[in-house]
Amino acid sequence: MIIMGDDAQRVQDKDAQEYNISAARGVAESVRSTLGPKGMDKMLVNSMGDVTITNDGVTILQEMDIDNPTAEMVVEVAETQEDEAGDGTTSAVAIAGELLKNAQDLLEQDIHPTAVIKGFNLASEYAREQVDEVATAVDPDDTETLRNVAETSMTGKGAELDKDVLADLVVRAVQGVTVAADDGSHVVDLANLNIETRTGRAAGESRLLTGAAIDKDPVHDDMPTDFESANVLLLNDPIEVEEADVDTSVNVDSPDQLQKFLDQEEEQLREKVDQIVDSGADVVFCQKGIDDLAQHYLAKEGVLAVRRTKKSDLTFLKNVLGAPIVTDLDSLTADDLAVGSVERDDDEELFYVEGEDAHGVTLLLYGTTDHVVDELERGIQDALDVVSTTVSDGRTLPGGGAVEVELARRLRDYADSVEGREQLAVEAFADSLELIPRVLAENAGLDAIDLLVDLRAAHETGDRNAGLDVFAGEVVDTAEAGVVETAHAKEQAIASAAEAANLVLKIDDIISAGDLSTAGGDDEGGAPGGGMGGMGGMGGAM
Repeated sequence: MIIMGDDAQRVQDKDAQEYNISAARGVAESVRSTLGPKGMDKMLVNSMGDVTITNDGVTILQEMDIDNPTAEMVVEVAETQEDEAGDGTTSAVAIAGELLKNAQDLLEQDIHPTAVIKGFNLASEYAREQVDEVATAVDPDDTETLRNVAETSMTGKGAELDKDVLADLVVRAVQGVTVAADDGSHVVDLANLNIETRTGRAAGESRLLTGAAIDKDPVHDDMPTDFESANVLLLNDPIEVEEADVDTSVNVDSPDQLQKFLDQEEEQLREKVDQIVDSGADVVFCQKGIDDLAQHYLAKEGVLAVRRTKKSDLTFLKNVLGAPIVTDLDSLTADDLAVGSVERDDDEELFYVEGEDAHGVTLLLYGTTDHVVDELERGIQDALDVVSTTVSDGRTLPGGGAVEVELARRLRDYADSVEGREQLAVEAFADSLELIPRVLAENAGLDAIDLLVDLRAAHETGDRNAGLDVFAGEVVDTAEAGVVETAHAKEQAIASAAEAANLVLKIDDIISAGDLSTAGGDDEGGAPGGGMGGMGGMGGAM
């Protein structure tokens, strides 16, 4: 009996598990070398020839041309980690890969996947409980700790060389958009924080602005560009001649008739400009176009106008100024305007806009080249996310692999209380967490085994803050050294890694209508990590 088509593929039982584990481990191992202060960068070239140089885990995985369904499940771990915590993507993916590696060893001992999955779930839940027990409470006003969190996040990325200056900017930026809730908690609204990048200057010259920086030029050279106290209009309506909704044609018999049409268009534009002037507006930021004749009229009236303002910039200006975005000039009134200062920086070709009661800040980042400033922006974005998470969550952990070794020690103690074969899975989970200090040491060119032994010994004596100083190559109190991470990111990484590993382990049958790839390509080759050959899409997956 023929059930599947000629092009269909099916992989079952242990072969399916090996295939999936190999694919997932291949993705995890591709980003391991980027982990830590001395992690290496990846150069990614897309089909258009655009080059990205980064060691940001989620950026690498998103830019890679991954053509395997299991591998894409691991990429989702990084994306979830980025969305929920803002950092720790490489750690989450690396732990997921190590969990699957250790699970494979258990499967070869004839331990059923269900027992492994149950053990991983128990270990994940217990580890996250212990994270809260190990964590240290931090006050949102504790600038020094927040700066340490930012510096830890930026270390090893493009922002590291000027991390002192940049960490201070990050902390001030987050504090500038933090408000206290009625229940005493703190809420960080990063929507009120904007990042503007510029090339040609050192990263250390970056600065924090109260208000918005708009990368636009005046529409007319004769317009004023600086206002100490201006009435600002945010407009999402074109200052152009209104066009008919349907195609029309008009026959004219004389030049006078043509002139009447031109005069009518001019009158329409004049009316639009008069509506703006009558409202009292001094500055107009328009998302749509502005006709050349309207530009002339606005310049004569002494009104500064900027056209084709990005929607994101207009929304940010709404937060900065507290003004509504007007979508119809016919309904414009003086109440739709907001008061703010507008200043033109001709060197940077930017407008600086600040409201009387500003609710937004802008980080102006500098870099020597486009590649440098792009990587700097990714590092700063991660730092902003982890600092804001620390402010809202209020907990930090020692970095440098300290928390992973401490959790592994506690998991091994916990494993003694677990009955059945699940105990082995809990111990495997503990071993997997110790991948982080091992990789940190390996990426720094240090002896991973000796340092891991030293770390375990320190934690056995009660020093739960003992972690790696990869620069000195020794075990130190990382909390005292200022190497701290946010607890929420660690909890999320452990949960995401465990869930991804369990999802892969639960699959024992792969049925594909064509080749086993998501794009349906014709490539053939071996799975990553020496997995099964002949699976279309795996050989050229990465």
